[in-house]
Amino acid sequence: MAESERVRTEIADHVAVVTLTRADKHNALDLPMFEAVVDAAARVGAAPGIRAVVLHGDGPSFCSGIDLASMMGSDDGLERIADAVGETPPNLFQRAAHDWMMLPMPVIAALHGNCLGGGLQIALGADIRVAAPDARLSVMEVKWGLVPDMAITRTLTRLVAIDVAKELTYTARALDAVEAHRLGLVTHLAGDPLAAARALAAEIAQRSPDAVRAAKRLYDSAWRGSAAETLALEAELQLGLLGSPNQLAAVAAGLKREPAEFVDR
Repeated sequence: MAESERVRTEIADHVAVVTLTRADKHNALDLPMFEAVVDAAARVGAAPGIRAVVLHGDGPSFCSGIDLASMMGSDDGLERIADAVGETPPNLFQRAAHDWMMLPMPVIAALHGNCLGGGLQIALGADIRVAAPDARLSVMEVKWGLVPDMAITRTLTRLVAIDVAKELTYTARALDAVEAHRLGLVTHLAGDPLAAARALAAEIAQRSPDAVRAAKRLYDSAWRGSAAETLALEAELQLGLLGSPNQLAAVAAGLKREPAEFVDR
């Protein structure tokens, strides 16, 4: 898969590993980085046979957040905030986080070093976060007189209580991954988060891709819906799976206690 100066994507065994590659800047987000992250999500979404995605940062950090000097000095960057207002999501910066949420397959973020501001918001767009215990996380935007605006209203509010979200945002304080795990921002702690994320992605890739994608759609679409809506979606998705080739392959493999051979649509 094509690479840019900011993001590299590698695919093997049904898993895409997407790497932020501005290591000398702790993968800070300038305009080319935003564009490359959005492009990488689009490429992964269009590629056949991908059943899970691992998102991580090269070098000492996952992502240290906005390259403030670069963005504030760019009229183009400021204009992009107002782009496509009224659409979902309305601008490039929100898409850098939101587009990972919208991928049909699970996304796992492997976090180490700094995961701050916009970097944290990208990580929150993943389905699962695996972090090194000493990783530093922060909802940092208020420090710069701003609000978090990279789809955080679609992510943080599903993970923590509103008082926790407010406290983290108002103070802009940094917390280690151990506290973040206790609060619910981090799913798992691991000494080698990339290796752990790869192992988890490989495990997911062994399951029926139809069932996994349907489960992601179910939870993302219905997490806070009404009972009528969520129960109807459960039934709709289940009817689509029952008797399908991959569902029958899963049953046969389970009964034989053998690995299943699934077909990617």
